[in-house]
Amino acid sequence: MKYVIILGDGMADYPIAELDGRTPLDAAVTPFMDRMASEGTLGLVDTIPQGLLPGSDVANLSVLGYDPEKTYSGRGPLEAASMGLVLGPDDVAFRCNLVTLGPGEDPVMVDFTSGHISSAESKEILADLNRELGSENIRFFPGVGYRNLMIWRSGRNAVKLTPPHDITGRSVQGYLPEGEAAGKILELMQRSRQVLKSHPVNRRRVESGLKPANSIWLWGQGRAPNIVPLTDQYSIKGGMISAVDLLNGIGIYAGLEIIPVEGATGYTDTNYLGKASKALAALKELDFVFIHVEAPDEMGHEGSVAGKIRAIEDIDEKVLGTILQGIRDFHDYRVMILSDHPTPISLRTHAADPSPFAVFSSKKEENLCQGLSFCESSAQKSGLLISPGYHLMELFMRSWGAFVEKKHS
Repeated sequence: MKYVIILGDGMADYPIAELDGRTPLDAAVTPFMDRMASEGTLGLVDTIPQGLLPGSDVANLSVLGYDPEKTYSGRGPLEAASMGLVLGPDDVAFRCNLVTLGPGEDPVMVDFTSGHISSAESKEILADLNRELGSENIRFFPGVGYRNLMIWRSGRNAVKLTPPHDITGRSVQGYLPEGEAAGKILELMQRSRQVLKSHPVNRRRVESGLKPANSIWLWGQGRAPNIVPLTDQYSIKGGMISAVDLLNGIGIYAGLEIIPVEGATGYTDTNYLGKASKALAALKELDFVFIHVEAPDEMGHEGSVAGKIRAIEDIDEKVLGTILQGIRDFHDYRVMILSDHPTPISLRTHAADPSPFAVFSSKKEENLCQGLSFCESSAQKSGLLISPGYHLMELFMRSWGAFVEKKHS
């Protein structure tokens, strides 16, 4: 049996007036997702436990079968694993965004991506941050684009920090660090503004009409988590395909092989076809592949209706369509398509509502064949809700046939 999960980050949404009350998933042309929903099994999955923030970290742990209340320690350590950074038991990893803040003493969070700054520019900036702000215990590490890390060796973890994508367009004054370690974190963020104010990278960006990376924003802190690899749980060999360090870090903890794809960017210009082709090639040796696509989440954060619809259609045509065509060569398989959480256009950040999923099996008896389309309203009509969401992976991998048979009866 071969298993493929395709996750469109933040695909789910709320009804939008300019789409006549439809969501981007409902408005998009998605024949392959609709086939999965119609001929397979459609439902909703609740990936965010009550009391936890609806981030991609928590949601994707749920999707991969981990109870976030037991395994989640923060986003930073997951991304550190992807970057090959080993955390000691007392070390704390922080996500370090390069952001664009507005002018003045009470600045607005203009852009949590610094206009999607390039990885090369980030690397240059972080080298100077290390020289000016780093120490024996504080080090900065470049990641992908605006997504970077800071590690505080033997650091403190008792601090409340806000994800910058949650406060786009708002004054940052009400979202500054709070707690035991707040003073140190705030000091680093404020000092970074002085270092970056006239940085050569920012001078070049401003001259080119681009947004400057004029501050760091620290968040998502945590110590190394305790996670049992999926490869041990299910006695499988598996792979992870993603352009973002978060998912690759989760994959490493899960025991999955990280499969690189040339041209994978974590944005709308990513190599969709390349991801699907690499997955099919990997399945010749592996049992399981997880394909993550970040693009719809980015469009939700940007508030772009057209961009989100385009990203969903690209996932449908270039990723899911390619997988459904090529996986038939393996004869015995299950494929799942889902959103990890909504990133509603109206909110421009994540929401905790359940998201639609669809599973299609090569075995006829493992499909409910509900005749529905792949969107939020159809998933609600299905009457199927997996909650807590981390149970979905166990069903998908071990007992999907029995689960569907029970629903048939």
